[in-house]
Amino acid sequence: MNKFSMSFAMLALLVGAAISTSARAETGRVVVIFTKGGFVVGVGAGEGVLTLRGTHYPFTVSGMSVGFTIGASTTKLVGRALNLKGPTSIEGRYTAVGAGGALAAGAGGVQLQNANGVILQLSGPRVGAEMSVAVGGVSIRLK
Repeated sequence: MNKFSMSFAMLALLVGAAISTSARAETGRVVVIFTKGGFVVGVGAGEGVLTLRGTHYPFTVSGMSVGFTIGASTTKLVGRALNLKGPTSIEGRYTAVGAGGALAAGAGGVQLQNANGVILQLSGPRVGAEMSVAVGGVSIRLK
């Protein structure tokens, strides 16, 4: 085998590995109900369900934001979990990514990412009265 053939074979192996790795990433459906309240420091908790390959995986959500927070709200968010490599990859601490990090009054959306590379794209209506200028992280743990 000459150097060209050897280089081509190595390149083919690397491309094949990259394609199979990205092919393993899956997208799931997520529903989260999150209640938040506070004065200056906002604290929230909730529950959700990840649906992946037809199986439901319940989880808990907890979070805190520091900044100007007054009031309380309950939010039902629905959306997608991208880049999943199995149900356990949804676990971890999430921070806001991109421009849509804060929920607007009445309805809104948020995009969060954890250290596993999982991206949650969620949106939905908010019930209650809360005003916040801080976006904090949330943690997700499977039940």
